[in-house]
Amino acid sequence: MSKSLGNFFTVRDLLDDGVPGEVIRFVMLSTHYRKPMDWTEKKRIGAENTLRKWYSQVSNVEESEETDLSLLSALSDDLNTSLALNRLNHQSQQKDYAGLKNSMIFLGLMGDVPPVWATQEGPDLSTYEAHFDAVRAEAMETKDFSQVDAIKSALIDAGVEVRMSKEGVQLEPTPTFDAAKLEGLL
Repeated sequence: MSKSLGNFFTVRDLLDDGVPGEVIRFVMLSTHYRKPMDWTEKKRIGAENTLRKWYSQVSNVEESEETDLSLLSALSDDLNTSLALNRLNHQSQQKDYAGLKNSMIFLGLMGDVPPVWATQEGPDLSTYEAHFDAVRAEAMETKDFSQVDAIKSALIDAGVEVRMSKEGVQLEPTPTFDAAKLEGLL
């Protein structure tokens, strides 16, 4: 990263762009402190999805009284935060939700309750999915993908992640989602 190249930003810049602090912390913890950290949109989305899953698992669970010794061992080993996050993932998979909640609080990934951003229901994009899927199916027959490209660009500009596969189209809102930018798209 370099200020002169324009690819330098601060945590404050990310917060101002609407990235939750817990997501920033998760991405930073996933990189060892001695290694350079690359902030990518893919890492942000992955961190957000993981945290949403974990928050849903621990939302109605009492915090454990005991600290996970494997977590402490990972942190004691040259501050191996990546291994510590793997430990949280293991707790999630083993359905040790009380331990997971305790570990998340210990690492600063959660307060006493899950954050509001993680519990909010996302916008319903099913109408846009159906429309985009129909336009895409027509484009497959006519071999004219200009309208598909225009819709995809508009969706991405509105803060929607677009995934296309043989099964169809899947749309996921990102934290930068702006419903106003979707007006007139249908």
